[in-house]
Amino acid sequence: MSCAVTGRRVLCPTGTGDDAPEFTGQAELGYTHLSGNTNNETLIAKGRFTWLTGRWTHNLRGETRKVEENDDTSAEQYLIAGRERYELDGPHYLFGFARWEKDRFSGYDYQLTTIAGYGRQLLNGPIHTLSVEAGPGYRRDALEEGENKDLAVGYGAFDYLWAFSDSSNFQQEFSVEGTHENVTTRAFSALTTQLNASLALRISYELKNNSDPPPRPATSIPTVLPPPRCSTAGSPTRFSQ
Repeated sequence: MSCAVTGRRVLCPTGTGDDAPEFTGQAELGYTHLSGNTNNETLIAKGRFTWLTGRWTHNLRGETRKVEENDDTSAEQYLIAGRERYELDGPHYLFGFARWEKDRFSGYDYQLTTIAGYGRQLLNGPIHTLSVEAGPGYRRDALEEGENKDLAVGYGAFDYLWAFSDSSNFQQEFSVEGTHENVTTRAFSALTTQLNASLALRISYELKNNSDPPPRPATSIPTVLPPPRCSTAGSPTRFSQ
């Protein structure tokens, strides 16, 4: 299990209320080392920045993960993403995001995705919060064998938060991106307990599935996901594209 420390409380706003902060940031660093019959090292680094300008919410995000077993790399992943959200009247909003990701053992050299669409805030707290969104998009799949594929994408997602006490909450995110070749699903579950104004304990689990991935090179090793971890956070992050 790995732990991370952030310098300030994270409040990722879902609206443009007077109490929403104009700028927030989060940094997370996790590291594990297991030795014995086998040596295993896992490194996780994440960063996220969110700021408000009028009805707009801007978000930038970066992640990297690396796992080594007996000095052989079994997982190496990178992700950079940007997201925009524009609040309409009532519980409605428009959104758009772009995401670049590279997974060394996925069969892709990289994937670039852009999506835009409409969202609605179905529940807005204080105990239960639920947002849903959907829209069309475009994805470029650059395969390791050299071929590039340009695909139309249909996207749908929801984000649910249950604040079951003053200091604890449960969050569940789920998204689907479908093309004529495959369907990619992503899920994120987190249980967070606020320790003080700037420090929280989080146990989380992330899952990504591709229904029909490209063939992997013969030298590829199946990706080993890092174990659930605890990390610091304030209010949970919204829609992790």
